[in-house]
Amino acid sequence: MVANVRLPLLCAAHRVYWGRMIYRYGTEEIVIRESLPVLPVRDTIIFPYMVSPMIVGRQFSIEALQEAMVRDKQILLLAQKDKTIENPTNSDLYGFGTVARILQVMKLNNGTMKVLVEGLCRAKAKRLSKTEGYLGATLQLLADDLGDNPTRLEALARSALRRFGDYVALNRRIPDEVIANTQDVPSASQLADVIAAHLQLSIEKRQTVLEAVFVPRRLEMLAELLSAEIEILELEQKIDSTVRDSMTQNQREYYLQNQLKAIKTELGQADDEADVESYRTKIKESSLPAEVAKKATEEVDRLGKMHSYSAEANVIRTYIDWLLSLPWNIYSEDRTSFKEVEDILNAEHYGLEKAKARILEHLAVIKLAKNVKGPILCLVGPPGVGKTSLGKSVANSLNRKFARMSLGGMRDEAEIRGHRRTYIGALPGRIIQMLKKAKTANPVMLLDEVDKIGSDFHGDPASALLEVLDPEQNSTFQDHYLECEFDLSKIVFITTANTTAGIPMPLLDRMEMIELPGYLEFEKVKIAEEFLVPKQKMECGLVEYRIDLPASMLQTIIRDYTREAGVRELERKIGSIFRQIAQRIARGDKKKRFIVTKPDLKKYLGARKYHELETGVAAAGRAIGLAWTRAGGEILPVEVSLTDGSGKVLLTGKLGEVMQESARAALTYLKSNADRLKISKDKFKNLDVHLHLPEGAVPKDGPSAGITILVALTSAFLQKAPTKDLSYTGEITLSGEVLPVGGLSAKLIAAVRSGIKTVIAPQANKSDIEDLPKELTSKLKIVLVKRAADVLRLAFPK
Repeated sequence: MVANVRLPLLCAAHRVYWGRMIYRYGTEEIVIRESLPVLPVRDTIIFPYMVSPMIVGRQFSIEALQEAMVRDKQILLLAQKDKTIENPTNSDLYGFGTVARILQVMKLNNGTMKVLVEGLCRAKAKRLSKTEGYLGATLQLLADDLGDNPTRLEALARSALRRFGDYVALNRRIPDEVIANTQDVPSASQLADVIAAHLQLSIEKRQTVLEAVFVPRRLEMLAELLSAEIEILELEQKIDSTVRDSMTQNQREYYLQNQLKAIKTELGQADDEADVESYRTKIKESSLPAEVAKKATEEVDRLGKMHSYSAEANVIRTYIDWLLSLPWNIYSEDRTSFKEVEDILNAEHYGLEKAKARILEHLAVIKLAKNVKGPILCLVGPPGVGKTSLGKSVANSLNRKFARMSLGGMRDEAEIRGHRRTYIGALPGRIIQMLKKAKTANPVMLLDEVDKIGSDFHGDPASALLEVLDPEQNSTFQDHYLECEFDLSKIVFITTANTTAGIPMPLLDRMEMIELPGYLEFEKVKIAEEFLVPKQKMECGLVEYRIDLPASMLQTIIRDYTREAGVRELERKIGSIFRQIAQRIARGDKKKRFIVTKPDLKKYLGARKYHELETGVAAAGRAIGLAWTRAGGEILPVEVSLTDGSGKVLLTGKLGEVMQESARAALTYLKSNADRLKISKDKFKNLDVHLHLPEGAVPKDGPSAGITILVALTSAFLQKAPTKDLSYTGEITLSGEVLPVGGLSAKLIAAVRSGIKTVIAPQANKSDIEDLPKELTSKLKIVLVKRAADVLRLAFPK
């Protein structure tokens, strides 16, 4: 409040005392100069009796501040009309402002200054001018006009104070202590300025209040402003109350989540929200099917409501990652040239003509029909014949990704269908895992060792494979972990097995068998020359050296050091030779060419490992049979010895139940035809029969040794040696029929390897013999028989 003011001095600028004016501020008389430095202010208005901090950074403002500090610490505060203007001129500033005194100045590290100012009185800038780098103003002080009605002034003051109390009660940003402070304000003018200082008003409205010299009008303006602000605050409270009352549980959670997000942002823990948004973006940008995208979005929504460190949140993250990483609609383009497909298949595999022909038929259907519906190919053959590598070649020839899954020893159905997400450490099944690894939805998938699947209390994996391998069902395959349908119908499935005996019948029914017999000797030599030798030469770092390993040496390695249907052991032996040559070079051998001779083989590989049985020597009670093993064909000699006794039969050589039954059937046939063969029946009563198969530590089973046992028994009872260079294979019945056998090609390969010239085989196997390569059949004389009598005529022509 202005008191005891010398009005002529305040109202008439030309009446000054040496350029100075005297102003009473409370009980203090302050001398104010007629000319003061100007400090333009933005975003605020400083009222009289108001103490406020300010940050000064502009150079001309700093200069004005320094000038004021040098003189009497007085400065004129004028508000800018537009706060964005950096260098304001006269027209950019309001003409009315506040004379303030500087209480404190502090220089900050960034070059700016923090100033604490106290408003003294209102003033009008009559003239602005720029001198010495800052704005200066000639000013006129403005006295408060209290009017001529003290009662009305008192009423207006009380009304403003009451409304201000209501305003503070509704506004949480103003502390309640402000009301107590306003009770002690000594004058209506000062009360109006204090209230205006605490109101949240725009610069324009604040400036209007500042320019109101007539105090009753100033109080009226504040009453109107307070009424409007109170009405807005009451409406806000009403809206908040209505919203809170009508808010559902989900809305409450959403509200709390937003508050939590804000708190996390303040604490620098906003990574969870970033994860959720990242997942949403990935789902939008991915090519997920609509149903899968919906499922993923639901899981992301659940994740957004959880604490990031909870166990369930980690489970959901893993699940979403799996959904996003799978190739739902990603397919590789097949090779268009079928001739190129055929050339790649032939270049990567020597021999196996029948198998490659059937695979090419299958690929031709895929090319023309644009789908892979049809029988699942199952490559059946002994180890090392190229089943797995043939599957890789199919993928290369089609220009598709290759995925291999070993089924050997698998006992848990969840390995195929996946685990439910309720289990700790749950994962999708191996099929889905292979698709993620392949990164396409149409790879060539090789299911290796399908004959070695087991089953226990965890379930039967073979039963789970029924859906996977059925073209009519696998388009909607559902993994337990994903809980979404995945189309497996575009995958080319190829299975492998050593034998069909271990494959369950329902699964066997869904597959087409392609037999891969063991390689012939000339095929092994060719494979070694074209594939194995160059491969081992590169792996051993001998590309720059010439190593002569002629075909004759390869034949010797095959005959004397390996006994297999495939070429794995042959590759190991070649690798052993090359590694020892590499060792010689590493020790300082300067030669660039190495020739491997027969003496070298003994030095590199040691003594020969295999010796063929004597097949050309005929003896009574001895016959040479042919057997199939998982390693290929083998020679199976059968020996019978008769001793005095009571007609007992002794079978040795670790024979299986089926082979023992074949021996009993052959003996029964021999007894029933003893008269025709001129064998005394007393011999069957007075002699014990001991039937033995050498290599007693090796289990032997199967019915195909039936006619071999019959020839050996007949030879022993007649005491006549059978015809030389004969070998036999075939099952015998009690009536003397010769039934077909399996694995004939592998058995004939063993016969050729052992130097046998003639093989007696069942007539029912004629179709199998017609499919054999000429390189094999040309080295053998194959005699087909229907009955046991035909076998005995050939074995004992006289």
